[in-house]
Amino acid sequence: MDHLTDQSLSPEHFGVAFKAFLDTVVASAGPPASPLLERIRAHLGSDPSQLPVVAEEFDSFEHPNVQVALEAYLAVGQRQATLLGVAAENKRFAALSLSDLLVRVPGWGRPPLGEGPVDYVNVHLPGERVLACVQFGLYLVQDGPTRLVVLVTGPSDRMGPRVKVRVEALATQPAHAQAFLRELVEGMRRLNVYRGQVLSLAPGPMGMSLQVAFHHLPPVARSDVILPDGLLERIEHQTIAFAEQADWLVRAGRSLKRGLLLYGPPGTGKTLSVMYLVSRMPGRTTILTTGRGMGMIQTVAQMARTLAPAMVVLEDVDLIAEQRGQPMQPTGPLLFELLNEMDGLRDDCDVIFVLTTNRPDILEPALAARPGRIDLVVELPLPDAAGRQRLLALYGRGLELRDLDHAAVVAQTEGASPAYIKELLRKAALLAALEAGGPPPAVLGRHVAAAFEQLNVGGQLARRILGFNQPEDTTRPAAHAPGPPAVGFPTVM
Repeated sequence: MDHLTDQSLSPEHFGVAFKAFLDTVVASAGPPASPLLERIRAHLGSDPSQLPVVAEEFDSFEHPNVQVALEAYLAVGQRQATLLGVAAENKRFAALSLSDLLVRVPGWGRPPLGEGPVDYVNVHLPGERVLACVQFGLYLVQDGPTRLVVLVTGPSDRMGPRVKVRVEALATQPAHAQAFLRELVEGMRRLNVYRGQVLSLAPGPMGMSLQVAFHHLPPVARSDVILPDGLLERIEHQTIAFAEQADWLVRAGRSLKRGLLLYGPPGTGKTLSVMYLVSRMPGRTTILTTGRGMGMIQTVAQMARTLAPAMVVLEDVDLIAEQRGQPMQPTGPLLFELLNEMDGLRDDCDVIFVLTTNRPDILEPALAARPGRIDLVVELPLPDAAGRQRLLALYGRGLELRDLDHAAVVAQTEGASPAYIKELLRKAALLAALEAGGPPPAVLGRHVAAAFEQLNVGGQLARRILGFNQPEDTTRPAAHAPGPPAVGFPTVM
């Protein structure tokens, strides 16, 4: 038994000897072949592991812009590219770089670098267009004598370190990789898929990314905007006319950035006025900012600068008059951040900021503390008798109205907003259709009276919510005094 205690046969010595034996076997066998790595070597004509990698990162919402710019780059001249997928574990979640792939050491259950399927993600664009964006793919690019290897990795759709789009380039001459990335960035600016569209921004899952939604707003004619005399003209001068004279104003040394505040009770036409401006300025990028998007002021302003001429719309901006930025960020109220972003625009940057609110009293202290950002303040009041008469005529389009005392309806809707009158007439049309069992031959005065009664159910609170600010004891109409229905009228805010 003495030989079992011999130091030379101890477990420690045996382990060292056995490891040396395995290392010798592995070294003599050489590393496993990597077909993909060999293909990259053949494409470059040199060892890629000895070449520098240059990278650019972009926000997640820039993914479609990266794709269209890359396709435009490859369409120039005689450029050619082969797109390959990469077989790598956890590639959808791990932050794998081009360098990681090129120096990947097989072993311990990890296979050599090989080809796999190209990963794509669909991005939906306006006009039902779907753009397939490379999520994980390797381009072998040939531009005359120049050879490039480009890795594109998109943001992960699940939790992980990949929150941005990353483009990495490698070339036998590093200057060629830098030139490729410069041309890519220029193509993204020139071919930006968001330019000229109506957009809204919102934080993605867990707040790790940003989501962009496209919107289609119905066209709004000037005759559809019922405001007191002169108000719409003032709004047009600050926006439409200003944009039409932009070139001359810049040459004259005038600033193009401007701010507009629309305020008034709910339902008086603030949103409708914005929709009208969008209709009158086609080609101008419009960024609608509401709800969760209010916390992304800096990103919104940056996008507006990039996509100018642009219009940023912040509805119910009083919601951020006292709300502060994200935790651990030394910021004041988000409204101050917005005003600072407005002030930071270049004078030749054609960006319009349109703010709307029902509570100007909350905004006033903040605006007074940051003067000069809002150039025009317009109050949109409840319509007077002449305005209500015009609204009745507007909302009565397409209907046969009979037995209707227009003067009585105008009198009984004193204090009502355009939104309330629209809903009153829409409900009257519905009651007439239900009574007829289909399209009614006409909408009668009793239908409007019945609609008025239904809208009054719930008392003064219900009327205020619907946009009627008249005292309760004056809101009950006579049964013979009806009003016209609304058909096809855009939402009024």
